[in-house]
Amino acid sequence: MAKGEIGQHIILVVDDQAGIRLLLQEVFTGEKYRVIAAADGVQALAKWEEWDPDLVLLDVKMPGLSGLDVLRKVAAKHREVPILMMTAYGELQIVEEALSLGARGYLTKPFDILELRQTVDILLSGGKT
Repeated sequence: MAKGEIGQHIILVVDDQAGIRLLLQEVFTGEKYRVIAAADGVQALAKWEEWDPDLVLLDVKMPGLSGLDVLRKVAAKHREVPILMMTAYGELQIVEEALSLGARGYLTKPFDILELRQTVDILLSGGKT
């Protein structure tokens, strides 16, 4: 399993929109974080096993394997890894299901970058959102 530099947390970003992946890579790549990106659920599962992330930002709706499908597959095995779901408005029923499966919270697109950074920092320091 790969890991980031000493002191770096690995964040897995999963979104089918290239712009969102790029934005989140720019926001988090640096001294504290290493960002690994996946464009779909199948890539997410492979990268999860390869990189053993410390936190996952997971889009709810993606073609093929959805964010909920990914969550169902990893929930029992990776219960300790904080997962934040990313969703558009109007998907609250899906978010409720994600929370019941073990997601730690959700972000509504478009999200506030400052709020997102604070939430990630809290979760990676062992806090709760």
